[in-house]
Amino acid sequence: MPSDSFLDQIKAFGARLGLPKVDVDKLVEMNRKNFEALMRSASVAGEGAKALAEKQREIVHTAFNEASAMVKDFHPTGSPQEIVAKQSEYARKAFEVAMQNTRDLAELATKTTAEAAGIVRERIRDNLRVLQESVDLAPDAKTHQKEESETAPDSSRPSDARSGRPKKR
Repeated sequence: MPSDSFLDQIKAFGARLGLPKVDVDKLVEMNRKNFEALMRSASVAGEGAKALAEKQREIVHTAFNEASAMVKDFHPTGSPQEIVAKQSEYARKAFEVAMQNTRDLAELATKTTAEAAGIVRERIRDNLRVLQESVDLAPDAKTHQKEESETAPDSSRPSDARSGRPKKR
């Protein structure tokens, strides 16, 4: 047996132990697809982060312009009640804009996260399917398992605690 390759020896050892036989080519292909899925997922996440940063930049720019316009337009004239009412209206508008911007950012982040996670989730499903298809017991292991199950002690009889064998009656 010295002429057998190391891989052949490992395969034979695994077969004697009843280890599952695995198609190495399928595993290599599966890992290549995993890497591609991770790259796509990272790309989607990167594009999402870029879109979030752009949206935040847009929000800050708009908020700065609106605040500048409000300051220019704000001329406190009239009674104290009118001034407070005007200030309250500006504050309400600013709050509504901030809430809408927060919703927009949350939706964008949720969409990006769901899309990136969906790519990985789909790969996991494919991996499980491929593993189920490619892993089956070696023929020698099936025979060995059958023999063990036929010679297993009858669990309905009391056993000797030291040896695990059924007690003689």
